[in-house]
Amino acid sequence: MNRASAAVLAMWGGLVLSSAGMPFPVAAATDAGVEARLKARGLDPAQVARGRVVFDGHCARCHGAEGKGKFRNWREPDADGNYPPPPLDDKGYARHHPTEALLEAVHVGSPQGYGIMPRWENRLAEPDIRAVVAYVKSLWSDAAYREWMDIERASQEP
Repeated sequence: MNRASAAVLAMWGGLVLSSAGMPFPVAAATDAGVEARLKARGLDPAQVARGRVVFDGHCARCHGAEGKGKFRNWREPDADGNYPPPPLDDKGYARHHPTEALLEAVHVGSPQGYGIMPRWENRLAEPDIRAVVAYVKSLWSDAAYREWMDIERASQEP
C-alpha cells in the first residue's frame, strides 16, 4: 500500500446540500429537486438512501450524524498515535480522493498506526459498501463535488 492510500485510509473520514448551501435531509431523496440534484451528480437516489441507512447503522457512531464528525481535533493523533475518525462532509478529506480509494478505505479500514476504522469487507455486502460511498458523496456541497469530479476524472486517466 502506498503512502497516499494509507493517508486516505487514515483520513477516511455524509447531508445533501442545496445550491444555496442549505441542508436537505437525504431521507427526502424522493423530493423531485433533491432527486434531480443526485441524478445530476450521477448518483442513484435509491442507492444514496440505502447508503444512509447503512451509514447510520455502522458509521455514524464514529463519523457523526450525517458525517459531520464527532471530534474537533480529528487531525491530531490520540495518545496511541491513531487519528480520530474524521468528518466526511466538506470539512473532511474524503472528498479529496477518488471513488476507488474511498471504496478501498471502507473495505480494508485504517492501516495500523493511522486510525481505528475497522475492516468492513467481510462485515458489509459489496452493494452496501458502494451505497455508503454514494451517500458520502451526497454530503458534499456542489462546489466540493465539482472539485471531487476533477480528482475522479484524473484518477481514471491512463
